[in-house]
Formats: sequence, C-alpha cells, structure tokens
Amino acid sequence: MGPVLQAHRPLVVGAAAVVPLVACGVLSLFRDSVANTNAALGLVLLIVAAASTGIRAAGLVAALSSAAWFDFFLTEPHNQFVITDRADIETDVLLMLVGVAVTEVALWGRRQQARASRERGYLDGVLSAAATVGAGRSSTRSLIDHVCEQIVDVLQIDRCRFDPGDGPVLATLNNDATMTYNGHPFNVSRLGLPTDSEIALVTQSGGVARGRFLLTAATRVVKPTLEQLRVAVALADQVGAALAPPDLDGQPPSSTS
Repeated sequence: MGPVLQAHRPLVVGAAAVVPLVACGVLSLFRDSVANTNAALGLVLLIVAAASTGIRAAGLVAALSSAAWFDFFLTEPHNQFVITDRADIETDVLLMLVGVAVTEVALWGRRQQARASRERGYLDGVLSAAATVGAGRSSTRSLIDHVCEQIVDVLQIDRCRFDPGDGPVLATLNNDATMTYNGHPFNVSRLGLPTDSEIALVTQSGGVARGRFLLTAATRVVKPTLEQLRVAVALADQVGAALAPPDLDGQPPSSTS
C-alpha cells in the first residue's frame, strides 16, 4: 500500500462505500436501456478499483456496497432491499463473491510485488558489498559497518556488531542458513530469532573463519525467511573475503583502516 493511500485509509474505505451507491443511483435512471448483467459488470470494475488500492477493507466494502445497492436500485421490486427474481439473486451473490476474490487476488499480487522488491534490495546489498571488496575502495572498518547495516535491515533486528574473537555464545547462524541454539537445531521460521542471546554469524573466506558478527534481536520476535538468512550469510562472507590474507602477489583484497 502506498504511503498516500495509507495516510488516507478512512477516506479510501468511505469512497469504496459511496461510489457504488452513486453508480447504482445513476444506473437506476436507465433501467429500461441497461441490462442488470451489464450494470453488474460495471460494479465489478468499481470493486476492482477499490481492491487495487491494496486496502482489504476497501475492496470488501465496495463489494458489499455494490451488492446492496444493486439490490435496492436495479432489481424488482425497486427501491427496496428485496429480490424476487432468481437471476438477480444469483447476480447479487456473485457480486459479493467476485468482490472478495478480486480483493484477495489484488492483495496477493501486492505481496508478491513487495517480496520481489525486497529481494532486489537484498541482492543490491550483497552486490554493493561485493563491489566494495573487489574494488578495494573502502577500509575494512567501513565495509564491516556497511555490512552490519545491511544485516540489520535484512533481518529486521536491533543491532549487529563485529567480533574478531570466537568466545562462547548460545545461538549460531550457520553457513547454510540454519540455526543452532545451545548445540541443538533451532526452527527460526516457527520460533523466530532467539531474543535471550546474541546470535553468532561467522564470516568466512576459503572455509576459514575470519571473525563473526554478533546479532541482537531482543526487543521483539522476528521470523526471517530462509532467503533472508541466506542473504545475511552472504553479506557476512563479503567481510570474510576482505579479511583474508593478501594474495600471492602481495596485494590485499581491500585496504585496511
């Protein structure tokens, strides 16, 4: 949902209720020349427009309003909330069902779009860190800070800090994006990230540990997807590449602070 629509959510929902009323009122002036099926198709377009806002309430309200005012203005007996014709009853019911279905499909599409946007953002973060390592245009300290920011953003956690040591810690985010807690497998998708311990994310290069990031998710339970965890691991490994010993030609992979 866009920030403008979100800021005017009550107005959008109110319009979703009123516009079908106005449309049915206008169509009632042309009952003899406009078939009810055509009128219903026009109302479906209004429902689609409401659902496309990404506000579930707007789509559902538009569907209910369309069905109600279609009954009141366009079915016999007119100007009453009564329907006597079976075909009109079926049309009215279909209006509501189509409205609910269209709203859910629109919301699903927006969720998919948002997911694709997040995935693009994750990829941009990894590529940005990799480019920094490859170009050697930033100090290792700056790279670590940048990767910490990216990990916090990807996992939606509270803090991230780099630790060159390897002291004991209860929770570990492994290189394959699985997690262990106190030596046992930990289901992040079901339980969320541990909130009672820092989480160690080891940064590696060539299979050798080069330090670790310590992640804190203490203020709320977050449940990152496997994909997000993999991105965090990939980001951490960019730092591992920067901390690796110089190549055989004597050139370090990146400058140091």
